[in-house]
Amino acid sequence: MDRNVFAMLCELLKTRGELLDDGNITIEEQVATFVNILAHHTKNRIIQVRFYRSDETISRYVHRVLRALLRLEDVLFIKPTPVPDDCTDSRWRWFKEWEDFDRAPRNHEEYFNMKHSQARNNIERCFGLLKKCRAILRSPSFYPIRFQGRMIIACALLHNFIRIYMDVDPEKCTPSHFLSYVLGKTYQMS
Repeated sequence: MDRNVFAMLCELLKTRGELLDDGNITIEEQVATFVNILAHHTKNRIIQVRFYRSDETISRYVHRVLRALLRLEDVLFIKPTPVPDDCTDSRWRWFKEWEDFDRAPRNHEEYFNMKHSQARNNIERCFGLLKKCRAILRSPSFYPIRFQGRMIIACALLHNFIRIYMDVDPEKCTPSHFLSYVLGKTYQMS
Protein backbone atom coordinates (compact mmCIF):
# COMPACT_ATOMS: atom_id res chain seq x y z
CA MET A 1 0.00 0.00 0.00
CA ASP A 2 1.45 3.36 -0.96
CA ARG A 3 1.20 6.60 1.03
CA ASN A 4 -1.76 8.00 -0.88
CA VAL A 5 -3.81 4.85 -0.41
CA PHE A 6 -2.83 4.76 3.27
CA ALA A 7 -4.02 8.36 3.66
CA MET A 8 -7.31 7.51 1.93
CA LEU A 9 -7.75 4.51 4.24
CA CYS A 10 -7.18 6.70 7.30
CA GLU A 11 -9.67 9.25 6.03
CA LEU A 12 -12.26 6.60 5.26
CA LEU A 13 -11.82 5.03 8.69
CA LYS A 14 -12.23 8.47 10.24
CA THR A 15 -15.32 9.55 8.30
CA ARG A 16 -17.23 6.32 7.67
CA GLY A 17 -15.67 3.98 10.24
CA GLU A 18 -15.95 6.52 13.07
CA LEU A 19 -12.32 6.05 14.16
CA LEU A 20 -11.35 8.84 16.53
CA ASP A 21 -8.13 10.70 17.12
CA ASP A 22 -8.33 10.99 20.91
CA GLY A 23 -5.18 13.08 21.34
CA ASN A 24 -2.99 10.20 22.56
CA ILE A 25 -2.38 8.38 19.30
CA THR A 26 -3.07 9.77 15.83
CA ILE A 27 -5.32 7.90 13.43
CA GLU A 28 -2.34 7.28 11.16
CA GLU A 29 -0.39 5.59 13.97
CA GLN A 30 -3.42 3.51 14.96
CA VAL A 31 -3.88 2.29 11.38
CA ALA A 32 -0.13 1.72 10.90
CA THR A 33 -0.08 -0.44 14.03
CA PHE A 34 -3.05 -2.46 12.83
CA VAL A 35 -1.73 -2.94 9.29
CA ASN A 36 1.69 -3.89 10.66
CA ILE A 37 0.12 -6.64 12.76
CA LEU A 38 -1.89 -7.93 9.78
CA ALA A 39 0.94 -7.83 7.26
CA HIS A 40 3.74 -9.21 9.44
CA HIS A 41 1.89 -11.14 12.19
CA THR A 42 3.80 -9.09 14.70
CA LYS A 43 3.17 -9.67 18.38
CA ASN A 44 2.20 -6.84 20.69
CA ARG A 45 5.63 -6.89 22.37
CA ILE A 46 7.36 -6.06 19.08
CA ILE A 47 4.83 -3.32 18.30
CA GLN A 48 5.37 -1.87 21.81
CA VAL A 49 9.04 -1.43 21.07
CA ARG A 50 8.52 -0.10 17.55
CA PHE A 51 5.86 2.48 18.49
CA TYR A 52 6.91 3.15 22.13
CA ARG A 53 3.48 2.25 23.52
CA SER A 54 2.24 -0.04 26.30
CA ASP A 55 0.68 -3.45 25.69
CA GLU A 56 -2.73 -2.22 26.80
CA THR A 57 -2.54 0.82 24.50
CA ILE A 58 -1.59 -1.28 21.47
CA SER A 59 -4.39 -3.75 22.17
CA ARG A 60 -6.99 -1.02 22.68
CA TYR A 61 -6.19 0.79 19.45
CA VAL A 62 -5.91 -2.39 17.36
CA HIS A 63 -9.41 -3.31 18.50
CA ARG A 64 -10.64 0.22 17.67
CA VAL A 65 -9.23 0.08 14.16
CA LEU A 66 -10.66 -3.41 13.68
CA ARG A 67 -14.14 -2.23 14.71
CA ALA A 68 -13.86 0.81 12.42
CA LEU A 69 -12.76 -1.35 9.48
CA LEU A 70 -15.64 -3.77 10.04
CA ARG A 71 -18.04 -0.81 9.93
CA LEU A 72 -16.89 -0.28 6.33
CA GLU A 73 -18.17 -3.67 5.25
CA ASP A 74 -21.03 -2.13 3.25
CA VAL A 75 -18.51 0.04 1.35
CA LEU A 76 -15.63 -2.41 0.85
CA PHE A 77 -17.36 -5.77 0.54
CA ILE A 78 -17.65 -6.31 -3.19
CA LYS A 79 -20.91 -7.84 -4.31
CA PRO A 80 -20.44 -9.94 -7.45
CA THR A 81 -22.58 -9.28 -10.48
CA PRO A 82 -23.71 -12.21 -12.61
CA VAL A 83 -22.14 -12.65 -16.02
CA PRO A 84 -24.77 -12.58 -18.78
CA ASP A 85 -25.14 -15.63 -21.01
CA ASP A 86 -24.26 -13.63 -24.12
CA CYS A 87 -20.95 -12.33 -22.69
CA THR A 88 -18.21 -12.32 -25.34
CA ASP A 89 -15.28 -11.68 -22.99
CA SER A 90 -12.74 -14.47 -23.48
CA ARG A 91 -11.97 -14.65 -19.75
CA TRP A 92 -15.40 -16.13 -19.05
CA ARG A 93 -15.26 -18.98 -21.53
CA TRP A 94 -13.55 -21.11 -18.86
CA PHE A 95 -16.47 -20.63 -16.51
CA LYS A 96 -19.23 -21.74 -18.81
CA GLU A 97 -20.80 -24.70 -17.14
CA TRP A 98 -20.88 -28.08 -18.77
CA GLU A 99 -20.51 -27.18 -22.41
CA ASP A 100 -19.62 -30.81 -22.93
CA PHE A 101 -22.87 -32.69 -22.29
CA ASP A 102 -21.04 -35.96 -21.60
CA ARG A 103 -19.91 -34.57 -18.26
CA ALA A 104 -23.23 -33.01 -17.25
CA PRO A 105 -24.58 -34.11 -13.85
CA ARG A 106 -27.05 -36.95 -14.16
CA ASN A 107 -28.93 -36.46 -10.89
CA HIS A 108 -29.38 -34.01 -8.03
CA GLU A 109 -26.51 -35.54 -6.00
CA GLU A 110 -23.99 -35.06 -8.80
CA TYR A 111 -25.29 -31.52 -9.34
CA PHE A 112 -24.85 -30.78 -5.61
CA ASN A 113 -21.31 -32.23 -5.66
CA MET A 114 -20.44 -30.14 -8.70
CA LYS A 115 -21.68 -26.90 -7.09
CA HIS A 116 -20.03 -27.79 -3.76
CA SER A 117 -16.71 -28.44 -5.48
CA GLN A 118 -16.87 -25.14 -7.39
CA ALA A 119 -17.66 -23.19 -4.22
CA ARG A 120 -14.85 -24.88 -2.32
CA ASN A 121 -12.35 -24.15 -5.09
CA ASN A 122 -13.33 -20.47 -5.12
CA ILE A 123 -13.10 -20.18 -1.33
CA GLU A 124 -9.69 -21.89 -1.26
CA ARG A 125 -8.44 -19.57 -4.02
CA CYS A 126 -9.61 -16.51 -2.06
CA PHE A 127 -7.97 -17.69 1.17
CA GLY A 128 -4.77 -18.50 -0.72
CA LEU A 129 -4.66 -14.95 -2.07
CA LEU A 130 -5.29 -13.46 1.38
CA LYS A 131 -2.66 -15.71 3.00
CA LYS A 132 -0.12 -14.61 0.39
CA CYS A 133 -0.62 -10.94 1.34
CA ARG A 134 -1.22 -11.16 5.10
CA ALA A 135 1.21 -13.04 7.33
CA ILE A 136 -1.31 -13.17 10.16
CA LEU A 137 -3.26 -15.77 8.15
CA ARG A 138 -0.26 -17.97 7.34
CA SER A 139 0.66 -19.23 10.79
CA PRO A 140 -1.16 -20.30 13.93
CA SER A 141 -2.60 -17.33 15.73
CA PHE A 142 -2.23 -16.49 19.40
CA TYR A 143 -5.36 -14.32 19.37
CA PRO A 144 -8.77 -15.41 20.73
CA ILE A 145 -10.96 -17.23 18.19
CA ARG A 146 -13.57 -14.45 17.98
CA PHE A 147 -10.83 -11.92 17.20
CA GLN A 148 -9.36 -14.27 14.57
CA GLY A 149 -12.68 -14.43 12.72
CA ARG A 150 -12.92 -10.66 12.63
CA MET A 151 -9.33 -10.40 11.42
CA ILE A 152 -10.11 -12.62 8.43
CA ILE A 153 -12.96 -10.31 7.44
CA ALA A 154 -10.71 -7.29 8.01
CA CYS A 155 -8.03 -8.80 5.75
CA ALA A 156 -10.60 -9.31 2.98
CA LEU A 157 -11.94 -5.75 3.35
CA LEU A 158 -8.43 -4.30 3.37
CA HIS A 159 -7.55 -6.34 0.28
CA ASN A 160 -10.63 -5.01 -1.52
CA PHE A 161 -9.73 -1.46 -0.49
CA ILE A 162 -6.22 -1.80 -1.91
CA ARG A 163 -7.53 -3.33 -5.14
CA ILE A 164 -10.06 -0.50 -5.56
CA TYR A 165 -7.82 2.47 -4.78
CA MET A 166 -4.33 1.46 -5.95
CA ASP A 167 -3.66 2.07 -9.62
CA VAL A 168 -1.09 -0.71 -9.70
CA ASP A 169 -1.79 -4.14 -8.26
CA PRO A 170 1.30 -4.86 -6.11
CA GLU A 171 0.78 -8.61 -6.54
CA LYS A 172 0.97 -8.55 -10.32
CA CYS A 173 3.55 -5.91 -11.21
CA THR A 174 7.30 -6.26 -11.50
CA PRO A 175 9.60 -4.34 -9.12
CA SER A 176 10.70 -1.96 -11.89
CA HIS A 177 7.08 -1.24 -12.85
CA PHE A 178 6.18 -0.58 -9.23
CA LEU A 179 9.19 1.71 -8.74
CA SER A 180 8.28 3.69 -11.84
CA TYR A 181 4.70 4.02 -10.53
CA VAL A 182 5.79 5.17 -7.06
CA LEU A 183 8.65 7.46 -8.10
CA GLY A 184 7.29 8.61 -11.47
CA LYS A 185 10.43 7.55 -13.35
CA THR A 186 11.28 4.59 -15.55
CA TYR A 187 13.66 2.07 -13.97
CA GLN A 188 15.30 -1.04 -15.31
CA MET A 189 15.95 -3.79 -12.79
CA SER A 190 18.85 -6.09 -13.59
